[in-house]
Amino acid sequence: MTATMRMLTYGVAADSVDDYVRIGESTTIESLKYFVKAVVAMFSERYLRSPNNDDISRLLAMGSNHGFPGMLGSIDCVHWNTERSHNDINVLDRSSVFSLLTQGRASPVSYSINRNDYTMGYYLADELAMKDVERAFGVLQARFVIVQGLARFWKTEIMEDMMMTCIIMHNMIVEDERDANGIDFNYDTISESLPLVSHERTPKLFEFIQNHRRIRDRGTHSKLKQDLVEHLWTLHGDSL
Repeated sequence: MTATMRMLTYGVAADSVDDYVRIGESTTIESLKYFVKAVVAMFSERYLRSPNNDDISRLLAMGSNHGFPGMLGSIDCVHWNTERSHNDINVLDRSSVFSLLTQGRASPVSYSINRNDYTMGYYLADELAMKDVERAFGVLQARFVIVQGLARFWKTEIMEDMMMTCIIMHNMIVEDERDANGIDFNYDTISESLPLVSHERTPKLFEFIQNHRRIRDRGTHSKLKQDLVEHLWTLHGDSL
């Protein structure tokens, strides 16, 4: 445990703790693999869950206080350097951020901007959100130095478990500090018989396709951006 935590928090090499904890390099590496796998298996459901209704209400209130009604947060892609890194678009396509929304299970969101009504929350992206995401990821890197440099393992499963473990422990720290100080931080049985397969469009599939189209609708996207510009100008135009 000591060797594993030193590798995660200080980013030291596995053989750098040989004399300190009296175990070999290979044992340290195997201990790290077992540790991160166990943390993800035991704590993912609690500390990597999707936002619930209370979380969404809090996020919407925070966004509204900053002049962005309906905003759920900022989104950007931060790369952990490997020779096989994906670009931002591929990373977002593989992300589960919008999975509940496409499945029709996301918490309802309704708000009005510039006298136009919307029923889907949004995330700020690109340059405006980059500083927020980089700042949040910087906090994670400061606590767990192992995610600062190049990835040290070739198997993506191990790399994913390591990153998820760091995020889980970061969320544990935030939860503990929030409870201790009373402060809400801004950062942040299978049947043996197989069912018959139908090739007809099911209502759930049709709903999924419709939700996916709503998320990617360019007209709504452009309208929302224009409404936000006018809304922010109404709030802060006189001060410019």
